[in-house]
Amino acid sequence: MSYLIQQFLNILQLGSLYALIAIGYTMVYGVLSLINFAHGDVFMLGAFIFFLAALWLKLSFIPALIVTVCVTACVGVLIERLAYRPLRNAPKMSAVITALGVGVFLENFTLALSPYPQHIPEIVKNRAWVMGQVTVSSIQTIIIAISVTLMVILDFLVRKTRFGMALRAISWDISAVPLMGIPVNRIISQTFALGAALGGAAGVMYSLAYPVIDPYMGIMIGWKAFISAVVGGIGNVRGAMTGGFILGTVEIAVTMFLPSTYRDIVAFTLLFVLLIFRPYGIFGTARLVKL
Repeated sequence: MSYLIQQFLNILQLGSLYALIAIGYTMVYGVLSLINFAHGDVFMLGAFIFFLAALWLKLSFIPALIVTVCVTACVGVLIERLAYRPLRNAPKMSAVITALGVGVFLENFTLALSPYPQHIPEIVKNRAWVMGQVTVSSIQTIIIAISVTLMVILDFLVRKTRFGMALRAISWDISAVPLMGIPVNRIISQTFALGAALGGAAGVMYSLAYPVIDPYMGIMIGWKAFISAVVGGIGNVRGAMTGGFILGTVEIAVTMFLPSTYRDIVAFTLLFVLLIFRPYGIFGTARLVKL
C-alpha cells in the first residue's frame, strides 16, 4: 500500500508539470486554432531564466519564480506580436511552419549563450519527511502545491472573469467577437502571456526536480505536454489538466512494470490510439465546419 501511495505522489508531481505546459498549448489552440510548437521551448527558456535569476541576481526561490513568470509572459507576447499576428489570416500551414521556426530560434538562441548543460544551484533546501514507508520531499511538495494553485487560479480566470468570458467567446467565433466590442488582439496577447507564464513556471518546477538543464530539454517535454493536451481535448483547459495527469499516470505505471525506456513508446502509442478512436480527446467536442 505504501508503495502505491509513493507512486501516487510521483504521479501528482509529473502530471502537474505536464498539465501546466499543456495548458499553454490548449489556450493558444482555443483562440487561434494554432498548435504553438514553440511552447516547449518557452518552457526551456523558463528554466534558464530561473537559472540566471538564481545564479546572477542571487534571488531566493519566490522572487526568482516571479521574475521567470514575468519574463516568459513577455516572451509569449513578443512571439504572438512578431511571429503569429502577421500570419493570422494566412494559411494554417504558414503558421505551423512559423511556430516550428520560432522553436528552433529559441533553442539556438539559448544554445549560443549556453552551449553546455547547466546545473541549477540549490535554491531550495530539499528535505525529506518519512511517514511509515512513504517519503515526501520538500521539493515534491512545492511542485505539487504551486502547480495545483496555478491551475485553480487559471480555471477561475477562465470561468469566472470577463477575460475568461472574452477568451471563450473568441474560441467560439473570432469573427463575431469584435462586433460585441471585445478587443480581440489584446485578449489574444493576454492569452499568450498567460500560457507562456505557466510554461515558465513549469520550467522552474522541472528544474527544481531535475536540476540539470540544457537548450534541448523542451523538445521531448513539449511533445509530451502536447500529447496531454490532445488526450484531454485540445482547446479545453480542464481537459489539458486532466490529460497531464493521465499521461503522468501512464508513465509512472509503465515504470512500475516495465523498464523506464518504454515510457516514451507508451506515451506516443497512447496518442496514436486516441487519435484513431477519439481524435478530439476526452473532453473535446467535434465542431462542424462550414465549407
